[in-house]
Amino acid sequence: MITLAKAINAGLRKSLEKDSHVLLMGEDIGKLGGVFRVTEGLQADFGTERVVDTPLAESGILGTAIGLALRGYRPVCEIQFDGFVYPAFDQITSQLSKMHARALGKVNLPIVVRIPYGGGIGAVEHHSESNEAYFAHTAGLRIVTCSNPEDAYWMIQQAIDSDDPVIFFEPKRRYWDKADINMEAPSLDLHSAKVLQEGTDLTLITYGPSVRTCLEARRVAETEGKSLEVIDLRSLSPLDLEPVFASIEKTGHGVIVHEAPTFLGMGAELSAQITQECFYSLEAPILRVGGYNVPYPPARIEDHYLPDVDRILDAVDRSFEF
Repeated sequence: MITLAKAINAGLRKSLEKDSHVLLMGEDIGKLGGVFRVTEGLQADFGTERVVDTPLAESGILGTAIGLALRGYRPVCEIQFDGFVYPAFDQITSQLSKMHARALGKVNLPIVVRIPYGGGIGAVEHHSESNEAYFAHTAGLRIVTCSNPEDAYWMIQQAIDSDDPVIFFEPKRRYWDKADINMEAPSLDLHSAKVLQEGTDLTLITYGPSVRTCLEARRVAETEGKSLEVIDLRSLSPLDLEPVFASIEKTGHGVIVHEAPTFLGMGAELSAQITQECFYSLEAPILRVGGYNVPYPPARIEDHYLPDVDRILDAVDRSFEF
């Protein structure tokens, strides 16, 4: 068995071995191995020119990566914590996302931006945010997030192989989750959703750190005689909604779960698309369970902010009441 963090490390190692144009950049990722030790041992094996400890300047990291990509490299940039990405927001949304269109398709920027995101680790301010909607809203970026070690191992390699810029969200409170993984071949492409557990009564739609919580909610619901289907989106832009539509047409009920605030979040877009496509199959409105529209709270009370099994099952019950 291997942890999610070690699976990403193994995937990065594979990409570094396969392509000499791949290089890693970030704060403390070399000698220290990153604050979560995701890049541990890679600088020792591949050298300081391919695993680069950068200054504490996220805008500089992304600006340098864009220049390197224009020269034929495939940079993988680590943002140390989700809330640290904002100094690089201009580089990502104004340059990285637009260069391909600006050059009429003649220029590619094959850059991966790794962002540990989400709460649940008892961290201080700017260390527990879920800012995926900002980037999913930006045309020209691909947005993906893993939820388990096997996806982590394959998706990071697939992201690095992409000729388009990819924002790779890593659920930091799942870094220590362990599982056996198949290292022979990926089971899905980078942007496919996956039905993790089949069910007949209601569809739980989720991604990243909330996947495990939804699976736990499903197990509890099963003891109460309810059959919940769980779908891991995996990709937030582009969205693979065919499995979602098929599931909703079967169950007639849907609950979307994510850690980010529900106001103008991924759940709002998913709800709109599901309602538009599956209106006549719905027996209740699509409900959302997520963070509240407030700044992320202090660690001592974050359990009241994050979606948990009870809040998910409460939404399930409310859906069945319609």
